[in-house]
Amino acid sequence: MAVTPVTRGRYAPPAPRRKLTATSADGSRLYAEIHGPEDPGAPTVVLSHGWTCSTAFWAPVVRDLAADHKVVLYDQRGHGRTPAVGPRGYTTTALADDLVAVLGAALEPGERTVLAGHSMGGMTMMAASERPEFGERAAAVLLCSTGSANLTAESMVIPMRSPGGRRIAHQVVLGSRAPLGPVTAVAKRILKYATMGHGATPEQVEACARIVHACPAGVRSRWGKVLAGLELTGGAARLEVPTAIVAGTADRLTPIVQSRRLASVLPRFEGLTELAGVGHMTPIEEPDVVVDRIRELVRDHLRTPETTTTEVKETSR
Repeated sequence: MAVTPVTRGRYAPPAPRRKLTATSADGSRLYAEIHGPEDPGAPTVVLSHGWTCSTAFWAPVVRDLAADHKVVLYDQRGHGRTPAVGPRGYTTTALADDLVAVLGAALEPGERTVLAGHSMGGMTMMAASERPEFGERAAAVLLCSTGSANLTAESMVIPMRSPGGRRIAHQVVLGSRAPLGPVTAVAKRILKYATMGHGATPEQVEACARIVHACPAGVRSRWGKVLAGLELTGGAARLEVPTAIVAGTADRLTPIVQSRRLASVLPRFEGLTELAGVGHMTPIEEPDVVVDRIRELVRDHLRTPETTTTEVKETSR
């Protein structure tokens, strides 16, 4: 059964200004889109979604930023409108290849950007940290609700006391190919427990459920197995750009300990925003906070002094 995103309200995906296809190193074709003004002076933001999500996940963030930013977002391989690949095409190397391909296809020569990644999208940036193409493009990074290693032992979706027991249980869940089925009331309760905080609204839960249930079971399983064996702490330690973190204290998938560990290894750490009672889906649960942090990174690391001065003069006229 096909599941489509919500079509009304803040969490409905806005129509892009332009759609494009990026070709990755292995020939995989990635769906991408651009929002915002055609103004060449508008700062650029690139958004990368997480496991089982799609471009639709960023809807409330895009709606705000696109007022005055060029916003680029894309579907990770197998998600949304990007086709699935063969079993060997699901690796952290592929995540990095795909991001580099999107940057090359969507950005102008010499154009730099602030990047924000949620969950697996943040891991994508850790995986790409040593790529010259990433270093040339990235002005700053925001990591939302993500981690670099040991996810299965530290996740609390299945709250077992033993780290070993949690590791085994979460490995089974991450690798499962069981279909999620239609978006029912029971399905939404399960998803809210696993991925969102107690205060998530019905509209937010509905939006997330529709996005997650649309992910093919085989894709979910293959990427889940990658996450189960994840080790990107070295990549995080080589992320040589200003990097900020946003995370919820009630995140069961990538608990707050993961964000605190990242904060300790990032070379140019720009601060950790801990959101009390918020779960894993921070860009939907607290989009205003995510937008504010992105705007701060743009202001501090992407806009040139000349641009800022010009804007001040124009505003004062």
